[in-house]
Amino acid sequence: MADPLYELLTPYINTSSSSRRTSASDDAVTNKYLERLHTLSLSSLTSQEPQSLAQSSHSTLLSIQSLSSRSNAAIIASSDHFANLKDILPLLAEEASKLQTEIPKLDEQAATFSTTYSRSTENEVLDRRKRALLMERNADRLSDILDLPNLLSSAISSSAAQGASSTASYSAALDLFSHIKRLHVLYADSPLITSIYAQTESAMHDLTSRLIAALKSQSIKLASGMRTVGWLRRVAPELDTGANGTGSHEGLLGYLFLLCRLSTLVTTLSALEPLKHLADAETDTRLRKLPKPTTSKASNGSAWHGGQQSERYLKRYIEIFREQSFAIISMYKGIFPSSADAQAAEDFKLPFKSAGLKSLPTLTTQVSQKEKEGDIPSALSTFPPYMADLLFDTLREYLPNVLDKTSKESLFTQVLYCAGSLGRLGGDFSLMLPMLSSGLTEESDESEDDDESWVEVMKKHRELAGRLEALASGVGSSKGADRGGSVRIKS
Repeated sequence: MADPLYELLTPYINTSSSSRRTSASDDAVTNKYLERLHTLSLSSLTSQEPQSLAQSSHSTLLSIQSLSSRSNAAIIASSDHFANLKDILPLLAEEASKLQTEIPKLDEQAATFSTTYSRSTENEVLDRRKRALLMERNADRLSDILDLPNLLSSAISSSAAQGASSTASYSAALDLFSHIKRLHVLYADSPLITSIYAQTESAMHDLTSRLIAALKSQSIKLASGMRTVGWLRRVAPELDTGANGTGSHEGLLGYLFLLCRLSTLVTTLSALEPLKHLADAETDTRLRKLPKPTTSKASNGSAWHGGQQSERYLKRYIEIFREQSFAIISMYKGIFPSSADAQAAEDFKLPFKSAGLKSLPTLTTQVSQKEKEGDIPSALSTFPPYMADLLFDTLREYLPNVLDKTSKESLFTQVLYCAGSLGRLGGDFSLMLPMLSSGLTEESDESEDDDESWVEVMKKHRELAGRLEALASGVGSSKGADRGGSVRIKS
């Protein structure tokens, strides 16, 4: 019904020549409107429908105008894009063709990358990346390791500033050095650890020098000496073994300790240089006044009568020598208790512990045999004889200047007290003192006087020592005197 009506109205519809005419069935709106027209009466079609159409046309026009006003820019842009679409589509097709051609190559490169940089294979780039990531994760630890040499230097400097009482600083420095050595052992192939270890070694050389200087201190005590030797054992463990590579009780530290204390003794004795110069002047004067061998006894009127300055020098020298030598050996025994007496007496049989002087050739033979075998004798077995020689050399040089019998006997007694002081530590050299008189004589008469002086002084000393020993042991003084008098001295 709609199609015939549509055909009747078609001539009255204003359409452009290029528009395509379609049937009512192809347009739902037209079909709906034609169906509505069938329901209207003729009066409605002539009176109400034109007004309704005019109202709808006006409303539609307003909507179109509003839409064009709102979407003007978008419509123009869409129009421009649509105009360019005919040029863009061929380019899109060309690029799509290229992409299709390159996709196999991309897939091949992706497969190659996956194979090359796989975690299951070794690759230098991946190794560098792993090391960089590992370094980034351990940056704080590396910073702490790099600060170790500065911390060690600071600990050593602070310990030097605080003095020998700064045990905490020395202990902290040694703990740091032990940690660095442990790192060097664990990571011996690391250039960084090797460089840090080299820096700390130079700092530890400085610490070793400071510790050795501490052993030369005038006011060092047993406790500080034991701490210093303990630190040296940690700083330089190679000093804790013998020079031939074999372990010993005191190692080379014993020699080092005795050398440092001997240096301190020499420095202390150097304070007597003014008195020594006066004694040397007396020696020169005495030697100038010595009579010639062809001169008769009548020419003894210009003989030597001085010796006061030499006596003063020897008294001070022997006193300092006695105090310092006793302190050195007693401190040595306190620091190295396991090697003090046994090895010295058993291996070398010190002449100081023998009953006479017959053991001197045995000592020389045994020491020579030890030297042939490549062993170094114990430090304590060679130090007391050296100290005795040092004292004897001084006595031989300056004791001939003292001619007064009382003064000479006083010096002899002082030497005997010195020998007895060392005898408490196993280094009694009193039995070697008569040998000293052979180098102190100028004439035969004076030789006999010196021998008699030595014998008298030693007898008095033995008697006094025997009495004191008897009193200390609770025995009567008479028995002590008899025991002291029973000692026979070979003149």
